[in-house]
Amino acid sequence: AVIEETALQLPDNVIDGSARTVVSVLGDVIGRALRNIEGLLQMPYGCGEQNMALLAPNIYILHYLQNTQQLTPTIKEKAFNFLTSGYQRQLNYKDYQGAYSTFGTGPGNTWLTAFVVRSFFKAQSFVFIDPSVLERSTLWLVNKQKQNGCFEKSGKLFNNRMKGGVSDEVTLSAYITAAFLELETFKNVMVTRSLSCLKGSINELNNTYTTALLAYVFTLAGDMETRAHLLQHLDKEAVKKGESTETSDSLSVEIGAYVLMSLLSTSHTAEDLGYASSIVRWMTGQQNYYGGFSSTQDTVVALQALSLYATVVFTPEGSSTVTVQSPSAQLEFDVKPDNKLLYQEKVMNDVTGKYTLEVKGSACSSIQVKVLVHRNVSSFAFTNRYSGVEKTTNMIILDIKVLSGFVPDEDSLQSLKHATLVDRVEQNQDHIVIYLRELKQGEAVSHILKLVQQLPVENLKPALVKIYDYYQPSDQAETQYISNCA
Repeated sequence: AVIEETALQLPDNVIDGSARTVVSVLGDVIGRALRNIEGLLQMPYGCGEQNMALLAPNIYILHYLQNTQQLTPTIKEKAFNFLTSGYQRQLNYKDYQGAYSTFGTGPGNTWLTAFVVRSFFKAQSFVFIDPSVLERSTLWLVNKQKQNGCFEKSGKLFNNRMKGGVSDEVTLSAYITAAFLELETFKNVMVTRSLSCLKGSINELNNTYTTALLAYVFTLAGDMETRAHLLQHLDKEAVKKGESTETSDSLSVEIGAYVLMSLLSTSHTAEDLGYASSIVRWMTGQQNYYGGFSSTQDTVVALQALSLYATVVFTPEGSSTVTVQSPSAQLEFDVKPDNKLLYQEKVMNDVTGKYTLEVKGSACSSIQVKVLVHRNVSSFAFTNRYSGVEKTTNMIILDIKVLSGFVPDEDSLQSLKHATLVDRVEQNQDHIVIYLRELKQGEAVSHILKLVQQLPVENLKPALVKIYDYYQPSDQAETQYISNCA
């Protein structure tokens, strides 16, 4: 038997009576993502990258289910509909040259175009992808290759934390090269030149993320000597994710995912599999309630890696019994060959205290204990200021929940769409989502949104405003606001 203990505590400022503890069990490490494929990322999907971030996990999960003979007609139909609509939606962000951009305007983005190409190529097994679409995008990327074999950056880079010195060009080039190598049939002079450029940088690495990505690239390329050098460097410099006590971070999840894929994308030893299992153990501990992770990219890369791991370790046999003991109650779950993908969830009366988890048997079990709460936070001000260490932020999302009984004024929404640094404004049920291009260090930027009261509400409660970095959602702040007339 495997036994673990954990303690649950409530955060500050919880609304009285709102907390509840939910225990869920699955017999598959990607089952949670499969169940919540529509809600993997609790983020808006009004741009080219976010649409792909919702589309790509479908592809990896489908390949896993197909490879393990678990793909049922129901699942296939559901995923087919997502792939078809996601593919059509993504074409809205493509220009006449075949390049993709965040909002379908401005210069094509090299990273996003590579992301689309690698995803569309894999999707061909399940849905029709126009070959000319792939060919045009691939040609556009090829034309972005520089004399030294690496690729030039076009469009805003996907994460400021990967900038600095050689890592900018190397990281982007490694990502694009990985995309071409994943196409399998696309191994030509262009890829050889890019590998040569990347190989010339491996002794200058000062970025763990870049090192992990390069390890995956040279694994795909079959260069085992360079792969071994990079993995050895990671083993010395990086914290093994299975032993890590650090808090969840988008880049840490991606690093773990690329190391995992480096270990499993070629022949591997029992030691490699043990190391891989420790990474998976850490990564699944970072998953949110919906089976995704904290941002767009770590969710996509992590689910690609977890799908690969699940394929490698899959066995149709075995069963387990999971027991969860709280201070005043006990729950039991059975995991069997015929219910591996069945999502089992139960609510416990206890909210805080020590919980004991016990698993007996031979089947893989994924267990999640979550406390769901509603929180009150500090006062509202619609003025945004960035005080971090970078000169500018990545794209910023401002998510405003509309007060009960109120609706946004249409003229105000139109004005907001043309306001300073605003790239896009979306209305999603009772939320107004504003995409800000960036915030400069130390500069305050203010915006005005007018709300119109449609219905009187007694004891009107404040509404939540959340601002966060689109690519690093852990960089975020929350506050509340309420009408002065309430």
